[in-house]
Amino acid sequence: MSESTEKHRKASPECIRVAIITISDTRTTETDTGGNIIVDSMQRAGHEVVYREIVTDDAPHINESLERLLVEANVDAIVTTGGTGISARDTTYEVVSRMLDKKLDGFGELFRMLSYEEVGAAAMLSRAIAGAVGLKFVACLPGSTNAVRLATEKLLVPEIPHIVFELRKHSRETR
Repeated sequence: MSESTEKHRKASPECIRVAIITISDTRTTETDTGGNIIVDSMQRAGHEVVYREIVTDDAPHINESLERLLVEANVDAIVTTGGTGISARDTTYEVVSRMLDKKLDGFGELFRMLSYEEVGAAAMLSRAIAGAVGLKFVACLPGSTNAVRLATEKLLVPEIPHIVFELRKHSRETR
């Protein structure tokens, strides 16, 4: 790891305030295993889950939920699970990609690379995406439990404080 990356990580906030949205037409609070994995992983890493909801896989509902959270002062990052595939009902990618001010192409690329190691060529069906909307970080994960675990543990938990640090670095908002 480079010296500047290590410096940034040390300067990064220890506790990130995360909102979690499960996008599904079938999941309930009792069956939301992907959402539970994100909650557990974030809390074990010392982050605070400040909001959680299940939204139907419908573009206007997804958009409304995200817009509401993006103006909340107590939210640093939003993580969604579900709706990133290619079926007609999968609309998360379209909604979020239009909102992003800055895309982190590497997130989707790394996720698909790691996923390929587990599921082979089917990894190309994922449209996992991440980026910034203003000073907020938004990451969209697939709905598969294994995919959520992979993305959360290998990508989000290790890097989310550094990402939030970078988003705030040259702004007046410091939290």
